[in-house]
Amino acid sequence: MKKYLWLLFLLCPLFLSAKTTVLYHTSDVHGFFYPREGRGGFAALKAVLNGEKRPFLLLDSGDFANGTAETRSSKGLKAVEMMNRMGYDAATVGNHEFDFTEDGLAPLFEKADFAVLAANLRNTDSGGFPAFVQPYRVFEADGVRVGVVGLANRKPAKPVKKYRFSKPLEALEKALAAMESQKPDVVVVLAHDSLADYKNGILPYMGDIALKYGGRVHAVLGGHAHKIFQNEYINGVLFVESGSYLTGVSRITVETDDETGKFVSAKSELIPLVTAKTGEDPEIKAFADALREPGIDEVLGFAGETLAKKPADSSCQDGALDDWVADLGRSYSGAEVFIHNTGGTRVDMKKGPVTPRSLTELFPFDDSVVLMRVSGRMLKKFIKDGLLPWNKYTYSGLTVSYRKGKTGKVLDLAVSVNGKPLENRKIYTVGTNSFVAGHKTFSRVADKKSAGPKTVRALIEDALKNGPVFPPRTGRIVRLAM
Repeated sequence: MKKYLWLLFLLCPLFLSAKTTVLYHTSDVHGFFYPREGRGGFAALKAVLNGEKRPFLLLDSGDFANGTAETRSSKGLKAVEMMNRMGYDAATVGNHEFDFTEDGLAPLFEKADFAVLAANLRNTDSGGFPAFVQPYRVFEADGVRVGVVGLANRKPAKPVKKYRFSKPLEALEKALAAMESQKPDVVVVLAHDSLADYKNGILPYMGDIALKYGGRVHAVLGGHAHKIFQNEYINGVLFVESGSYLTGVSRITVETDDETGKFVSAKSELIPLVTAKTGEDPEIKAFADALREPGIDEVLGFAGETLAKKPADSSCQDGALDDWVADLGRSYSGAEVFIHNTGGTRVDMKKGPVTPRSLTELFPFDDSVVLMRVSGRMLKKFIKDGLLPWNKYTYSGLTVSYRKGKTGKVLDLAVSVNGKPLENRKIYTVGTNSFVAGHKTFSRVADKKSAGPKTVRALIEDALKNGPVFPPRTGRIVRLAM
């Protein structure tokens, strides 16, 4: 017994010398200020922060400027006002911060009281950082120096000419070299990219941060894919992602040696923002309510059943909501095939009344409808590329079956257009939204034209007014067993 007491006596100074700093992380909030079905919202987040006993930083990985009626009507300004009131310390730049064109970026971020961090975002003409952007900042929390480097998403939702994006690892190297002269105890990368993409070989640089900078970087806080990662480690570097729409917040605890200041460890947990458990901060709730868009909760129409985004089973890769939108587009455009991107629709259309608010949350974009003449070979390539790592598109007038090989490749791809096998040399009339029409596969298609004055959202509104609406049959994209 004395032996164990002696060991405890020796170890006690080590435990006592540790200092804990907390980071709170959100991402892909998309303007969801209020709880939905008893979960989420900034008032719930503030209630959690009110209960924190340790010093903390509040960080966001981008895509906060658009996604709801409030953010859309204010061109993102209400999101910045809310983040200012919440006391965010820093955020990086997501692809949807460009939804209001590149000209809307500076007016938006010039209102920010928090640091806008993007080491890879530069002015095209001068090569320098935009006036509203910093590559990094070192914060101090109870004596612990936390260095935060931002990495913006390199594929903005709208075309840009004023700005350019450097390679993220090169930008990170320069930022680290400059920041390290300030001797931070903890180094965090705040990025609007996802570890999910790294694992699927789409954006490999995320994991490469750990492989190249392990020891210099201690945590990577990501987003963009709307995924949740907690306590994922690569080469000793902690990776965290916090989902989307502010339904939860990540709490990262960082331990540093109290005497030397050196990093010891980091771990994370996701705190669900269930209002019945967290409560809501009254001041933030009142502020959020004051930002509500007037008339946005009037009923447009009804859904007779829930139109779900997610497929009904693992073999079926298309969801009812996305198929329904594709059908609306095909009917309006008169195309043989209509393509809808599954990332365009954000949430389910729940059974019952549908309001302008819920419609904006479901489809927050102003995409027009475009017609193209596309060869079967080009269409087949687009379909194949869109199946991995997960299905990015759905179709009306077209069915797909395929197998996924052990190495992740698409095998035995079979495509039928209106019941007939796709012909490589045949020219098809393809309809889609203006976002998909700008895809690199279709960049050389010269024969593009507007299908008419209505946007995709207007087509949805028209359908609701003629409602109630019901989900179509799914099973248009089938993954066969090996």
